[in-house]
Amino acid sequence: MFILFIFCSSINLVDWLQNHLISCPFKALTGIDCPGCGFQRSFIALVQGDLSKSWSLYPPTIPLLLLFIAVGLFYKFQINQRHLLSKILIIAVGNFVMVSYLYRVFIR
Repeated sequence: MFILFIFCSSINLVDWLQNHLISCPFKALTGIDCPGCGFQRSFIALVQGDLSKSWSLYPPTIPLLLLFIAVGLFYKFQINQRHLLSKILIIAVGNFVMVSYLYRVFIR
């Protein structure tokens, strides 16, 4: 019964998310994709369980979500060297976002 409730709730969540996407102000002003364009659609595909579609829409989605979870856990459990680990992860994921963006802008 609980699994059915979660399944029905996720369907409603996905429908709500698809109907309430936020438009990108940077793209609206310049006509150029920003480094975050595609995250919302990629997240929705990920929630629906379509990993390949999520990756094709915006590759940094999974690393960004893992970064948020990791940094949250670092601070919740008072991990030693959490500041250093957080900085390393932020730099790594930031570089991944920029490489993905540059690939999308210049190669695709």
